[in-house]
Amino acid sequence: MKIAIASDHGGFDLKEILIDILVKEGIEVCDLGTYGCESVDYPMFGKTCALKVAEGHVDKGIVVCGTGIGISIAANKVKGIRCALCTSTEMAELTRKHNDANMLALGGRILDTETAIEITKTWLKTEFEGGRHQRRVDMLNEM
Repeated sequence: MKIAIASDHGGFDLKEILIDILVKEGIEVCDLGTYGCESVDYPMFGKTCALKVAEGHVDKGIVVCGTGIGISIAANKVKGIRCALCTSTEMAELTRKHNDANMLALGGRILDTETAIEITKTWLKTEFEGGRHQRRVDMLNEM
C-alpha cells in the first residue's frame, strides 16, 4: 500500500509521527509537506495530496491541519475524492465501510497523538462493504 500524506503547520507534528508509524507498519509513504512549523496555506497541501489520490499515484491519502476541517474541504474539491474528517475510531471505521473514504483528515490541535494513531490504523485496516453503500458512493462520485 502507498499512502500520500500532507499537512499545514498546524498538523506538522502529527504528520511526522504518523509517517514514522506508517513506515514501521511497512507502508510506503509519499510525504508531500509541509516540512516545518512555519505558517503555510493548507489548501495547497490538501489539493496536492488529493490529486495524488485522484490520479492513482497512491492508494489513499491522509491530510492534517489544526482542526482537520480546512484541509478536508480543500481535498474534497478534487473530483473523485471522498475525504473524511474523523475524530474517533468509530468514525474511521464507518467512513471506510459505508463511504469508501479514500482520504482521511485529522486535526493536529484537536486530537491527542494516541487517538490519532488509532484512528489512522482503524481507517487503514477497514475495507469498504460495498453492497447497498455502493450506490451512494457512486452518487457522490457523480457530483
